[in-house]
Amino acid sequence: MEKKTDLEIFLVCVPGFEGTLCAELREKGFKKPKIDKGGVTLKGRWEDVWRANLLVRGASKVLVRLGAFRAMHLAQLDKRARKFPWADFLRADVPVRIDVTCKKSRIYHNKAAAQRIERALTEELGCEISSEAELCLKVRIYEDLCTISIDSSGEGLHKRGHKEALNKAPMRETLAALSLMACGYKGNEPVLDPMCGSGTFVIEAAEMATGLNPGRSRNFAFEHLVTFDRVIWEKLKETTLVKQPEAKFYGFDRDAGAITRSQENATRAGLQDICLFDKQAVSKLITPVGPKGLVIINPPYGVRIGEKKKLYPLYAALGKTLKEQFKGWRVGLITNTEGLAKTCELPFKPKPLSFSHGGIRVALYQTDDLD
Repeated sequence: MEKKTDLEIFLVCVPGFEGTLCAELREKGFKKPKIDKGGVTLKGRWEDVWRANLLVRGASKVLVRLGAFRAMHLAQLDKRARKFPWADFLRADVPVRIDVTCKKSRIYHNKAAAQRIERALTEELGCEISSEAELCLKVRIYEDLCTISIDSSGEGLHKRGHKEALNKAPMRETLAALSLMACGYKGNEPVLDPMCGSGTFVIEAAEMATGLNPGRSRNFAFEHLVTFDRVIWEKLKETTLVKQPEAKFYGFDRDAGAITRSQENATRAGLQDICLFDKQAVSKLITPVGPKGLVIINPPYGVRIGEKKKLYPLYAALGKTLKEQFKGWRVGLITNTEGLAKTCELPFKPKPLSFSHGGIRVALYQTDDLD
């Protein structure tokens, strides 16, 4: 059985943004992050796991590898699962759920494998197995190697804990943060979203500018592990240096309900003084007074052909307003077809960043400062 002093920590992100997440980890002081498919791997201690959940904006989950062993058949899996040092990590009084996948292995039946792991946990550790448990063990059997990891986050990290009012098809906070970072946003310039929905881009940008930790308002699954130290965790949360940014953050939408939701979300996040929301159609937008910055937009995209045709005038109006009113600003725009992006007639850079949003393949188109 493998057992290392340093933990192997895997931070999951939206595929396509691995490089962006890796850069964020370096910037936040995590040592030697390495890009992998669907995320970034690093080595560290349990304190690094806690810090990643608290500080990192672009990660969807933080998984921790607990150990691995070979298992060629179910009887061997049963025997070795019983010898696994569960008590080093799990508490007998905290329920767990098991998520098993088998690929390219002689053990090929996920359910049968899960039953062996569950039996080992209940009989050797005495803990309860529950499909509703917050604590999730992820067991991957690949080429006969059984790797056991734990989801240290619990609920997805996009759930910051202070956003309740949602718009239709909301942009997840983690994806908004990755998009902002991919556009070169460092927290030192204004950000404006002309179709702000529930205010995700605006609030995320304001949080980055103030230095507020994304995980400050919520709980995590790792708090239920044997390895958790409440005293160290509370000290870690207290070390945040909150700044008062000079820039303001602007959200506009033609829907009054969206503006109300955005204002409520900003207030819950404690950012109501620097996040300014107003009802405004795209064609009526004018540039705010003060320094220039980033316009970032996630406009509607048509999934069906008939829907796309209706959107061309909207994209044309958006491009016209940005060219006329936002000289010196740069633009980041997310959409699902090159045709809609081209309708804006903006000088987008070649090779937009492609990723999936809500099951739809989209791309982030970017400009330099507009002339």
